[in-house]
Parts: sequence; structure tokens; C-alpha cells
Amino acid sequence: MDDDLLVASPNGLYCPAGDFHIDPWKPVARAVITHGHGDHAREGMGEYHVVDEGLAILEWRLGAQAYRVHAYDEPFDIGRVRVSFHPAGHVLGSCQVRIDDGRRVWVASGDYKRQHDPTCRAFAVVPCDVFVTEATFGLPIYRWPDTRDVAREIVAWRDACAAEGEAAILYCYALGKSQRLLAELAAIIDRPAFVHGAIEPGVAVYRDAGVPLLATERVADTAKGRDFSGQLVIAPPSAAGSPWIRRFRRAQQGFASGWMRIRGNRRRRNRDRGFVVSDHADWPSLLRTIEETGARRVIATHGNTDALVRTLRERGIDAGTFATQYGGDD
Repeated sequence: MDDDLLVASPNGLYCPAGDFHIDPWKPVARAVITHGHGDHAREGMGEYHVVDEGLAILEWRLGAQAYRVHAYDEPFDIGRVRVSFHPAGHVLGSCQVRIDDGRRVWVASGDYKRQHDPTCRAFAVVPCDVFVTEATFGLPIYRWPDTRDVAREIVAWRDACAAEGEAAILYCYALGKSQRLLAELAAIIDRPAFVHGAIEPGVAVYRDAGVPLLATERVADTAKGRDFSGQLVIAPPSAAGSPWIRRFRRAQQGFASGWMRIRGNRRRRNRDRGFVVSDHADWPSLLRTIEETGARRVIATHGNTDALVRTLRERGIDAGTFATQYGGDD
């Protein structure tokens, strides 16, 4: 519609009344950033509007930039609209973006989840007229188990590997997923985990933010030839098949991701174990969240948008899509 508060543009989601983009994928003068994952926070922007709890992550990922820092729930004006950040529950410092022009309210969710996560603020429902929602896992098959139970499964897998004289190498994303699992594991075990060098910087950011995590040691700091049998090793997916993996004489390899909900994905990724953990909303949470916002119109972005849009239309909600370049990071 001609007077929409957000429109799809070649550079990303654009607010004409405020002359800013949300999570743009090309350089723009003014960017409003929902969180620090690489498909949402990129280099080259003239200025970055960010929430204070996410600043350290952006500095780690993007270095020194022209940051304009705001607290959660505190409105600020850009152009002809009032903007505010609200917790999204995705990773530390993730936020939804509320846009108010005095006549209607739009909310862009960014990536979000509704499950409990000890490493970040819980998702806050923000009433709105139009809700722009992610749909990464927008199919009825995607329903998440309790992450605390999954953490116990990981410990049992590590112990089974120990009995076979193997290391348990668990692949998960360096920002968000690895810290969340380390926090969940800290509640049930006290033996340190080993981490790949790409994991450690994010762990340090979370520790500096006061998030309690399981103790960790870098694999790179251990003596060559060390026996890792019976140890849990956390690494990014990019480490699979790399020279780094040669540090481990015998090992099983697992992957923690929402994609592991479908058994065939584990086979295609050639993993011994799959653990269902996601930092995105599952199908029931997507529907519940949309209902709770009270939005009369919903726009779905990135992921399985077709099924979500069809279901919403069947429920009498005006639903459509925005094409974006955001990825499914877990």
C-alpha cells in the first residue's frame, strides 16, 4: 500500500516516513538493527541505531561504527515516526522494532522465539496494527522440545562417547546457540566444555554481560596430542571437515539446530546425532504470537512463509509476504 510504514526495497525493509532501513543487506544512510547475526547486521551503513544490550555483540561483529544506542522500551524519533526497541528473545540484545506515526503502529519482529532462554530477555508481546513476522520454521512439523531436556540428552551422549573412547563434537552457531547451550549445561554439570576458537569471542561477550555459562577451555590452548575422549567440544558448523577436526583421533559429531526436527536433515549433514534446539519461534509460537499482538494485518518474511500466510488467511487475517535476504541461522 502507498502509505505503508514499511515497504520492501532493494536494500531491505524501508520506512519511508522515517527514512531508515531495518537490517539492510546493502549500505544505506541509516540502519535500525534487530540483532547481531551476520544476515541482519552488516558493514557499510552510515549510522546504526541499536539497543544497548546488543552493542557489545555488534562491536565484536562489525567493529567501530557510528552507533546510536537506545534502551529497550524507550521511544526515539526518526523522521516523522517514533521508534522503540522491545525484547525479541532470539539472542542477547535482540529486539523487535516498533514504529508509530500517530495513526497506526507497525512492529517488525526481527528473529524471535518464545521458549525460555537464560541468556537473553524474554520476548515481549507488543500490540500493533501490522506485525512483520519471521517464518523460518513456519510449518506445523516444527515444534520444539524443552531445551533443558535436550541439554540432558547432550550430556548422556557425551557420556556414551566416553564409554567408546570418543570425543563428542557438537556443532552449533557461534552467536546465540552455543551460549544458550552452555548456560543450560551449567545447570546440570560442572565439567568444563572445550570450544573452537570461533566460539570463544561470543562466550566472552556473554560472560562480560553477566550471563552465567559453563566453564570453557579453548581447544587451541591444549597441548598437541591431547586425548579428548569423553569431552564435549563445541564448534561452529564451518569446522566440520576442516583441518581443525584432525585434533580428535576418535569422535562422534552432533548438530544442535531446529532443522534436526526432521530426521533426514541429520543424515544429509552426515552427523551421528541431531539435537533439536532453535532460537526461532516454532509453529505454535508463531500462531500464538500473531494472535497476541492483535494485528489485523501480518506480513511474513524469510522462511516457510506460504504455509503461515495460508493459515492466517483461513483465520480471517489479512496476510502477505515481504521478500528478504535473511537466512535461517538455526
